[in-house]
Amino acid sequence: MSKTPSFLEDHISQIPAIQLLVNMGYTYVPPSEAEEWRGSKRSAVLFEGVLKKQLSQINKIMRKGQEYEFSEANISSAVISLKDLPLQDGFINANAALYDLLTLGRSFEQTIDGDKKSHTLQYIDWENLDNNTFHVTEECSVTRTGRVDTYRPDVVLFVNGIPLVIIECKSPVTKGTKQQLETFMA
Repeated sequence: MSKTPSFLEDHISQIPAIQLLVNMGYTYVPPSEAEEWRGSKRSAVLFEGVLKKQLSQINKIMRKGQEYEFSEANISSAVISLKDLPLQDGFINANAALYDLLTLGRSFEQTIDGDKKSHTLQYIDWENLDNNTFHVTEECSVTRTGRVDTYRPDVVLFVNGIPLVIIECKSPVTKGTKQQLETFMA
């Protein structure tokens, strides 16, 4: 008696994709934990705790040979900047704003020794990628904008708690090909 191979997406593409990403250095986060990291809110997409920690770690203010931390208020404002993208202006403008934040960073005023100046905070350490954190999760349900139903991508990659990549895994066997294969094997 021969066994028919599994053609389920998770068996032939999703699980191997996650395994490859873990082998590349991503940390796997189970879906239940990923939801907790998102504040148990399906409308939230950021791993906010990871993001705040990373923003503090990868950003320092250098002044007169001294290193200073960004204030908690500035770290919180940086997170809010990501959350409050201009969706009312359309997705193209929101994506442009996100691109600018991720590639250029954002300036925040901070007073150091009585001197108030603007300092740029980066969301991703582009100069030393090892300073960033990389997470992967699967089946991450997110409420669709302006709707009550959810979207559940197969695999989501996070850099510093920010979802940057969505992967939809598909079976390499289409319905017609699968039917032909089943007919052939009968």
